[in-house]
Amino acid sequence: MGGNGHPARISRQKSDSRHVLTTVFRGATKVSLDAKGRMAIPTRYRDRLAARCDGEIIVTVDKDNCLLVYPLPDWEELERKLVRLPSMNKAARRIVRIMVGYATEVDMDANGRILVSRELREFAGLNKHAMLIGQGNKFELWDEQTWNDKRDAWLGEDDDGELPADLESISF
Repeated sequence: MGGNGHPARISRQKSDSRHVLTTVFRGATKVSLDAKGRMAIPTRYRDRLAARCDGEIIVTVDKDNCLLVYPLPDWEELERKLVRLPSMNKAARRIVRIMVGYATEVDMDANGRILVSRELREFAGLNKHAMLIGQGNKFELWDEQTWNDKRDAWLGEDDDGELPADLESISF
């Protein structure tokens, strides 16, 4: 089931004249971390993660002070792009250092849990209560209070009219 109670969908996209299955993660879910940093992946995502990556997951940091949770194949695709960035470009070097440097391989256990390292939990300020936010091909993992504060601030912002060209044609 998806975050809204409807069945989860797997989209088909063409890539190099063959079909590639893309798992779509959506919805916001409250999750808990235990004292060791273990977090249960919500049941509705477990089968999709098992099918997509056999439970092999990468967790890394994001500049918004949350964590990014990728199925391994999606992370590997992004990582290939990141390591090809020009190393003489200061901004590119900084992004690669942070995202690839913090990238941590985790395996979903038989109970559907992953272990979030102490370093990653400290970076994101994660304690017991967290929010797992579906972002299509990945999740964001936020401290619950930080998420609530950021979400409320974003919703309270006035539109500045500076949408990327790709978004200008989309109606909400």
